[in-house]
Amino acid sequence: MTESPQPFLAQNNNIPESSGKSVSRLRAVDAIREATAQFGVVTGMTPHAVTGVRTRADGGWSVLVDVVELARIPDSTSVLATYRVDVDVAGELTACERLRRFTRGTTDS
Repeated sequence: MTESPQPFLAQNNNIPESSGKSVSRLRAVDAIREATAQFGVVTGMTPHAVTGVRTRADGGWSVLVDVVELARIPDSTSVLATYRVDVDVAGELTACERLRRFTRGTTDS
């Protein structure tokens, strides 16, 4: 099994630490890569899509990941779920929780 590449830490001088030093931040693309890879390892599910990403106050990231929890025929009746996956500034998984379940054919109102 090959090792994943180390995440690239970008220097962002706009985010001071409590000591006044700047914090190295993980780029969004690397946060997504780390979150989806670690999510797959922890849950055994394959990420289907990333539907959102946002920074957290501590410099980490929250990534919204959709997965197919129950494949059905026809495909429009498959059950999907959205999970929030949090990673810290080093790209390590810190939290994971299911936010909602829905069928592929439904839309948000």
